[in-house]
Amino acid sequence: MSQARAPRADAVRNRKKILAAAREQIAAHGPDVGMDEIAAAAGVAVGTLYRHFPTKTDLVGAVVTDHVGRWADYGEGVVERLAAGARAMDEVTTFLDRFLELSATDQAVKAAAQALGAAGETAEEERARAALDRLLRAARDDGDLHPDVTVDDFYLLLKTAPADRSSTARARWLTLVLPGLTTRGRPVES
Repeated sequence: MSQARAPRADAVRNRKKILAAAREQIAAHGPDVGMDEIAAAAGVAVGTLYRHFPTKTDLVGAVVTDHVGRWADYGEGVVERLAAGARAMDEVTTFLDRFLELSATDQAVKAAAQALGAAGETAEEERARAALDRLLRAARDDGDLHPDVTVDDFYLLLKTAPADRSSTARARWLTLVLPGLTTRGRPVES
């Protein structure tokens, strides 16, 4: 029985450089950026890029998974802040605001939001979903979040957020959306 060899140090470095360049290029130009541009930004040959990521879908998927993981980390930080006494609805508002601001300048954030729930859940998405569920449950328990708001509703909001609009329009969207999430914005049916 043979054991799989550990990747060579240069292969590990190249993979990291490719992912970093892909994150940067996708953030700036969206997921349609060319593989040649990503390889050039990484300082590797296109063949090297394809050895690590046989298709563009594989590469974009790795970048999106990384972003979802970052949101999962953020969500887990929110859960820690809740345990330390933070107000859940304040965290919901901050989460939406942060998402809007990041997605306005980072196309990969928007791509990550579009991918949520699209092709089965990854481990990173499961972490993000669990953290978001705990946040929404805490806001419902506080009586601030409408009892029918789910994680899937939140994902719908993220997918349809006006990331490509001006900061004024994004702020207006948040002003209009928040009341629909809260118990103050619409009555709770008995």
